[in-house]
Amino acid sequence: MLLTLAQWLQSLSPEFGFFRVFQYITFRAVMAALTALLIGLFAGPAVIRKLRALKIGQPIRGYGMETHLSKSGTPTMGGVLILMAIAVSTLLWFDWSNRFVWVVLLVTLGFGAIGWVDDWRKVVNKDPEGMRSREKYFWQSVIGLLAALYLVFSISENSNARVIELFFNWVVSGFDVNLPPKAGLMLPFFKEISYPLGVLGFVILTYLVIVGASNAVNLTDGLDGLAIMPVVLVGACLGVFAYVTGSSVYSKYLFFPYIPGSGELMIFCAAMGGAGLAFLWFNTHPAQVFMGDVGALALGGALGTIAVIVRQEIVLAIMGGVFVAEALSVMLQVTYFKYTKKRFGEGRRLFKMAPLHHHFEKSGWKETQVVVRFWIITMLLCLVGLSTLKLR
Repeated sequence: MLLTLAQWLQSLSPEFGFFRVFQYITFRAVMAALTALLIGLFAGPAVIRKLRALKIGQPIRGYGMETHLSKSGTPTMGGVLILMAIAVSTLLWFDWSNRFVWVVLLVTLGFGAIGWVDDWRKVVNKDPEGMRSREKYFWQSVIGLLAALYLVFSISENSNARVIELFFNWVVSGFDVNLPPKAGLMLPFFKEISYPLGVLGFVILTYLVIVGASNAVNLTDGLDGLAIMPVVLVGACLGVFAYVTGSSVYSKYLFFPYIPGSGELMIFCAAMGGAGLAFLWFNTHPAQVFMGDVGALALGGALGTIAVIVRQEIVLAIMGGVFVAEALSVMLQVTYFKYTKKRFGEGRRLFKMAPLHHHFEKSGWKETQVVVRFWIITMLLCLVGLSTLKLR
């Protein structure tokens, strides 16, 4: 919005030439981060007071960690603060004609709505489980598939008109259309190597990345500050990749696919970083407010969607290794428990408790130790991910 206003003022008089700075994505990204940070810091106390007044307290599962029982009643649904800061800041600073940012915003708010319903049921119904898994997964799948169907053609073309044209060509051709190499699966550490996925393969991969990232972040959100800092770090790195793929010069120099318009995603990533840091101010141990599913599902979906647009799905898995490990620990725990129960009549566990952060708590680590060490691991993994910019 401010970009359009700046362009209008420039057209009125040469005296407003200094507004040209708004044309630079880097400037608007910095301002988006600062705006989101200030919104989060100033609105945070009021949001927390409102959540307390509504008695939206976090219920603790009976089979959870005993040390977490003292957290019962801490306001949850704090993700509303994050989403508000991201949405307002992004709308202020990004180019409204950019379709990629709109897609990411819609996916983020869509997953946030699912999380809001889940959290609300936990609070109103006093049910720690909230929305049932099948219902939650159904709505996640709807949003993920719609986003995937749009992105498979929008990445290949430069305008919505061409996207619609390509979609109809795909239907008329009997669902057989060749996509350009930039729509293939990009391999890190290799120059100009991408595996063609086809429309169906792209849709399936995108669906898995978006829904998988959303649930992985949600599973990670179990300790004070554990999930939000990795989200900020990974989001910031994805912003760098967005800037590279959105530049014809840098993408050619670094052997990345050129995806016109993807650079604007740096604005969203910056806003997410600023909003995340503001939330961490209130979420650090001992937490004054919890993110809840409304925040975790939304932020995970946002990371997955951005990674798909900038064609860095594998790099997302590397940088978000903590999220991947948390999700895998739950999957392995459940699978092994069911297998041993069926074979031996008694379920056995691979970990002392899942997700993984609880395993380390059970092993004697303090909550703050787990959180900070997972942050450090994420920093290292993000550096590995950023190294793929040049090590190709």
